[in-house]
Amino acid sequence: MSRIRSVATAAAAATSVNRRTLLAATGAVSLSAGIGYALRPGSAEAAAAPAAVPTAVSVSSREAPPAPLAPYEAGTTLSTVAAPRSGASGYRRLGDGPAWERVVRSDLAAPRSGRTERRTALAAFVQFTDLHLVDVQHPLRYEYLRASTASAWRPQEALSVAGAISLVERVNALRGAPATGSPLHFVMTTGDNTDNNARSELEWFLKTMSGGRITPNTGDPRRYEGVQNSGLKLYWQPDDALRDADKQLGFPRVDGFLEAAIREVRSPGLNLPWYSTVGNHDSLPGGCYAPGDSFFADFAVGGRKLMSLPEAQGAALWKNVKQGGDPKGAVFKEVLKSEARRMRSVTPDESRAPFTPAEYLKAHLDPAHTGPGPVGHGYTAANLASVTQYYSFRIADDVLGISLDTTDPGGHYEGSLGTAQLKWLERTLKAHKDEYVIVFSHHTSKTMRNLNRDPARAGEARHGGDEVLALLGRHRGVLAWVNGHSHKNKITPHGTFWEISTASHIDFPQLARVIELVDNNDGTISLFTTLIESAAPHATDFADLSQTGLAALYRELSFNAPGRRDTLSGTAGDRNTELVLKKA
Repeated sequence: MSRIRSVATAAAAATSVNRRTLLAATGAVSLSAGIGYALRPGSAEAAAAPAAVPTAVSVSSREAPPAPLAPYEAGTTLSTVAAPRSGASGYRRLGDGPAWERVVRSDLAAPRSGRTERRTALAAFVQFTDLHLVDVQHPLRYEYLRASTASAWRPQEALSVAGAISLVERVNALRGAPATGSPLHFVMTTGDNTDNNARSELEWFLKTMSGGRITPNTGDPRRYEGVQNSGLKLYWQPDDALRDADKQLGFPRVDGFLEAAIREVRSPGLNLPWYSTVGNHDSLPGGCYAPGDSFFADFAVGGRKLMSLPEAQGAALWKNVKQGGDPKGAVFKEVLKSEARRMRSVTPDESRAPFTPAEYLKAHLDPAHTGPGPVGHGYTAANLASVTQYYSFRIADDVLGISLDTTDPGGHYEGSLGTAQLKWLERTLKAHKDEYVIVFSHHTSKTMRNLNRDPARAGEARHGGDEVLALLGRHRGVLAWVNGHSHKNKITPHGTFWEISTASHIDFPQLARVIELVDNNDGTISLFTTLIESAAPHATDFADLSQTGLAALYRELSFNAPGRRDTLSGTAGDRNTELVLKKA
């Protein structure tokens, strides 16, 4: 008899076992998580009856295989990881590389022998973060700052939608939770789902997650109109013989690349319920400017696009942004006005308009994007009425999830919480003091240092990461704070809980993370983290411009992107882990 079945039988026979353990051991947690309870921002009670999960469309790639009854490695970085095949410089081709082993971390509690045989699975889910689905032709993008920051423009970003769909396909193919074999209950995105707060990008994101056909193109429906056919050496010109800066580093010429990049693709949608957390790129133009100026909204849908800027001027502009000196984008606006004569004409498009927080909520609540549920993907009518983007939800019978909105509406790419949200978080934790809690946000504790006031709540103070850490530390039921933003794998102990930060899916190594919560039944809890890549093959073929071929090329281009940081994958202790902590 398998290990999981043995646990279930023992749990059913015992009279003293609590309901949480019984539900988890028998797999019933998947029902509790799958229905999709959402709790109101102002209350710890359920906002409404559980939303029914729509019947999934019968698509073969959306049907998950049966969950195994034992741990497994296939399809995860425990089996293999994309790595360069040869060479130490120039453009490097990828192939199958060595696996990343699992590391046991005892920073917060000593692991006890025999726990593998004793443990009970409580919950398992997948974290997506920093998908950055990019409208690469958007007029407000500042690619011309590439010399100052690698995040301004990436050679791979025209393929972000194909890459994200391939990640969905990977999750659909997983056989359950890798460490325990228990069912996966949901997927949570931890922000920067879009790149430039554009309606076009929001539609692509929602269809990627819930299923649908996507044409990742705006402007002229017949052709691409962005920096990659500009003839400028600053950018990789894939369809051109021009010896641009990237080709001088070994980047290939790929005939038909741009035509393929804007061609329709199809997402099967996740076969799991999914929840959404908001990030700064979802809320702010450019990911850093306070919304509200009509100039930016008008420019976004207009017919002019700046594609180059003198390097010294660009460096000064970016330095000011990094230091938080232009949260409302006044300097950025003046640059665009002064450079009007040098801009390229592009096809205007209303779909590039910025979306408001209310529109973000309405889009999530739209039945067209429900997919496997829950309706709203965590957000409720109560969120829409109050225009708040934080909520709590039921992960399992005795496990609560809390999703925070750490974006600062006052501008800048770092985050913080307003007083109202911080007080709501404290009330929610107190109301669920006897439960386990997993907290989700976009920003990490170290990147919540931005205290610009919200223009709509000028009298409300903002609170940084240190205050949030202190609050979470006072509630022993908090097990983990799961986030993104830094585009880097980093796992940090905080006295009684773990902070789990995961790399992005736009910069290499393009990862998502499976997180499993287990009770070791010996006074300790373990959190297993397992990193996964997209379903695209590691090896590429420049002649293969199919949807799958583009997803593979997306990864390889990201590995070769100039300015890429080799530290983003983290150390072994930041990747595949068992994180042990004391039971509250």
